[in-house]
Amino acid sequence: MSTDAGGDMAAMTALPGGEAWLVYDGECPFCSAYVRYLRVRESLGRVHLVNARDGHPLVGEIRGRGLDLDEGMVLKLGGRYFHGADCINVLALLSTGSGGFNRLNAAIFRSPTASRYLYPVLRAGRNAVLQLLGRKKLADSGSLTEPAGEA
Repeated sequence: MSTDAGGDMAAMTALPGGEAWLVYDGECPFCSAYVRYLRVRESLGRVHLVNARDGHPLVGEIRGRGLDLDEGMVLKLGGRYFHGADCINVLALLSTGSGGFNRLNAAIFRSPTASRYLYPVLRAGRNAVLQLLGRKKLADSGSLTEPAGEA
C-alpha cells in the first residue's frame, strides 16, 4: 500500500510550521546514512527522524495502515503516508539540492518511475547488508511487536 506522490505536493509543503515524520530502520547502514545526509526544504517545517527499532508509537500507527517497514521507509507528511518508492520520490522532490548527495538524490528519485524501478534494488541491497552484518529484519527483531493490550 502506498500513496501517489504527485499532485498536491505544493499544498502539503506549504503548511506553515508543519511537521514531517520519517520512519526508517536505524540498524541499516544505508537507511541511517540516507537520513543523515538528506536535506529537505526549510518550508517543510520540522522533520522528526524515527528509528523504527526504538518502539515509537508512530511505528504501530504505520503498521495499522498495512505498511511494512521492512519493505520501505515511511514519510508521514500533512496527514498522508508515503511508503517505499513513494517516500524517496517525495523526499527527492523536497530536497534542498545542497550538497552532492542531495543533488544526486533529487536527480535520480524525483521521477516517480525511476523511484518505482530503483527502490526494489535499494531494498534488496538493504536486506543483503543486514544479513551480512548478522542483523535481523524489523519484523524478525522483535522491534515491531504489538504493545501490551493490543491484538
